[in-house]
Amino acid sequence: MQLFYTPDIVPPDYELNEEESRHAVRVLRVRQGDTLWLTDGRGNLYQTRVTGMEAKRCRVEVVRTEAGYGQRSYGLTMAVAPTKNPERYEWFLEKAVEVGVDRIIPMECCHSERRTFKHERALRLLVSAMKQSARTFLPELDELTPFREVVTLSRNTVKLIAHCNMEGDRKTMAECIAPGDNVMVLIGPEGDFSPEEVALARANGFTEITLGDTRLRTETAALTAVMFTAFVNSYCALIRNSR
Repeated sequence: MQLFYTPDIVPPDYELNEEESRHAVRVLRVRQGDTLWLTDGRGNLYQTRVTGMEAKRCRVEVVRTEAGYGQRSYGLTMAVAPTKNPERYEWFLEKAVEVGVDRIIPMECCHSERRTFKHERALRLLVSAMKQSARTFLPELDELTPFREVVTLSRNTVKLIAHCNMEGDRKTMAECIAPGDNVMVLIGPEGDFSPEEVALARANGFTEITLGDTRLRTETAALTAVMFTAFVNSYCALIRNSR
């Protein structure tokens, strides 16, 4: 399914913006009467019929709307420190959208090696990943946020912080989350969280976790958390349906 992102759509008649129109007309070579699939990024999937087209304009008519298309049974917020190499962080953003995430918070930490974040570029990447993976929910993307603010804004039912310090009592994600949970996971920079940051997170209700016996890169750790959360929910759903 080829998906178009149309955040301002108001059915029944709609004209795609210049970029999406060009893709439909010049790349896909749609014809009048063809079917196009649109989403507003808020969970609505629109089946439309092409009613007119020019080089930079493509008009459609909505013939069917499906609300909540592909909606997941759980919530996931990932607060992840930007990596020194921005391409690694962009890789995480893309894969997180493909697997499933609701909110991404770029987080500035004590040991952060990168303290800038190109929000507009990252948002374009999220939109592209949403379309490519045929999802209809565009994750919320925050601006770069200090760690101290991140740990106080969460209202999630399960709050986790992953770090590499071998001291202290760390749990696994399997011990902390259940199907349907609303989860928030903090992933630190290349230099890991500082002891003070871990203590602050703990004081704000976060549980310390480990993601395994090996030291993972920031983007690998973040995607591991995303995939494990998805696995817990999909596996349990599979078990329920097989009974």
